Amino acid sequence: MSNAPASKAPAKLQRAVRRLGLRETHSSRAALSIVTAAVLVAVLVWLMVEMVLSATGNAALLMSPAELARRTATVATETIPGALVAAGTVLAVLGIALLAAAVVPGRKARHIMGNPGGTSNPRSAVVVDSEVLAAAVSRIARTVAKIAPEQVSSSVGRKRIDVVLQPGSGLAADADSVKDAVEREVAGYGLRRPLAVTVSTPQTKASLHQAVGA
Repeated sequence: MSNAPASKAPAKLQRAVRRLGLRETHSSRAALSIVTAAVLVAVLVWLMVEMVLSATGNAALLMSPAELARRTATVATETIPGALVAAGTVLAVLGIALLAAAVVPGRKARHIMGNPGGTSNPRSAVVVDSEVLAAAVSRIARTVAKIAPEQVSSSVGRKRIDVVLQPGSGLAADADSVKDAVEREVAGYGLRRPLAVTVSTPQTKASLHQAVGA
């Protein structure tokens, strides 16, 4: 009996760590939800006010319920078809965007790292910004390629790391060696979601363009 609480504690800790990692790497939809709810509440309040004004015989603020119903019923016959199609398209896009925002989780430019050496610890979560990863990758790339800091640019996305080398005129950089070094460096971070590494140079871009043109 004395071992039961001890066995449950690590599981609870792991779940808490996972929730913390999700909170730090995924953006909240609270702002969008608040704005959408505020717009809907404003429309409902306006409709209620118009109904009260109509029932008491007062002038409408914008449009009485009877006038709103009449215009809604005749919108298909009194509106240019092109305008109807445009309005319908805008509403459809807005609806799809809201649905996607509600279903698809937003992601921040962050990644969860493991322990030093690449080992994963379910009891801890180290979150690093993509910009910090890009700076570390650029440092490794310029060290291996032996070029200046301004001649290397790196970007870290959700699934891959892109490194662009710009050696001086007449010089060449070994993209394969840089890629191997960057991959070893990234592997040492123990990222929860592995990232593919691509390294490009003016020479590789030119070869790609020539291959496409051929």
